[in-house]
Amino acid sequence: MTKIFLIFVLIAGCFTQAEAQSNAGWRSLFNGKNLKGWETYVGPLEKGGTPLGIRKDPMKIFSVVKEDGQPAIRISGEVNASLATRNSYENYHLHLEFKWGKLVFSQRNSGLLYHSYGPFGAALNVWMNSHELQMKHGNLGDLYCMGATYSKIPAVKNGDQYTYQTGEARVAFGNDEIAKICSKSADYEKPLGEWNTIDLYCFGSTSVHVINGKVNMVSYDSRKWVNQELLPLVQGKIQLQSEGGELFVRNIRLKHIKELPSDF
Repeated sequence: MTKIFLIFVLIAGCFTQAEAQSNAGWRSLFNGKNLKGWETYVGPLEKGGTPLGIRKDPMKIFSVVKEDGQPAIRISGEVNASLATRNSYENYHLHLEFKWGKLVFSQRNSGLLYHSYGPFGAALNVWMNSHELQMKHGNLGDLYCMGATYSKIPAVKNGDQYTYQTGEARVAFGNDEIAKICSKSADYEKPLGEWNTIDLYCFGSTSVHVINGKVNMVSYDSRKWVNQELLPLVQGKIQLQSEGGELFVRNIRLKHIKELPSDF
């Protein structure tokens, strides 16, 4: 009996060690139980109204639920609002999974906002200044320089918009630049109701958007305007948007990196 028990302990120890090694370096940003480590900010309930503000979410715009058998953050989309990490991050690989729900209040729109800084409300009266990895249905992977942010992206002009294109000249995006938004190079979004994966790589002043395993945006020279001066923007908080449509987000995790993957 003792020998059997010892064998069981050894086997269990091997699995635990292997699991720890496979997860080495990853830090979960969502514990599956509550929103510990995050902060909410809810905008006005009606046009021209006063924002509800920080940690005031009576409508449960952000909540923890079970979806497809796993814990997920439900974002109702009913009101424009932000769910932001309390901590700031630099030089990292962020992974998450999301899918759209059935409820639509205006349009299926949301975003993963990174390098977020400053007060809530600085961008579009709700969110912090940030770079946005667009999650809007049909635009997944676009980059939007929100508020006072700036970046350069290899891009070509298609009609009245600019599209990321590897090898092209870098175009400046942001306030007072030619545009604030650069469209993705290709659409890798899955059909509505299916889970998508987002992998965001940020290293130094470069960021890479990877949608369902495929790169569709790379931006360079991340900066911010401060007192009419462009300063480096290489770290910040992470925000998730409520903006018109119900969605579910799960498996949010982050690991620090010392360089970008060589195949980017």
